[in-house]
Amino acid sequence: MESKEEVEITEKDVIDMIDFFTRVPPLMLKMAIKSNMNVVKSFESQIKEHESQLKEEERVKVEKVLEMPVFELQTILKKAYLKTGQKQLKILADPKSEAFISKNLKELKRVLFL
Repeated sequence: MESKEEVEITEKDVIDMIDFFTRVPPLMLKMAIKSNMNVVKSFESQIKEHESQLKEEERVKVEKVLEMPVFELQTILKKAYLKTGQKQLKILADPKSEAFISKNLKELKRVLFL
């Protein structure tokens, strides 16, 4: 089992979870970003339910993502977008999404680890 320090998050990880990113239509995602909406709070019960089903390897990856600088995460999202063409990934990779991502990662950390 790899430690958090040994785990690397790549565009393959994003692509493996593509369904998660494409559930929200691009227009709705843009609106959520523009208003800097706390989407984690809206889905808190589903997140907690899903968290209990995570394997240890998946849990380590989630922890790693929560500790990554947002610009690094956005670089990975951009690479995944270039491979898949999914608009939602392009939207999230845009520097204008940084505050939205940061806010929601902080909230996700609170939900999962408090």
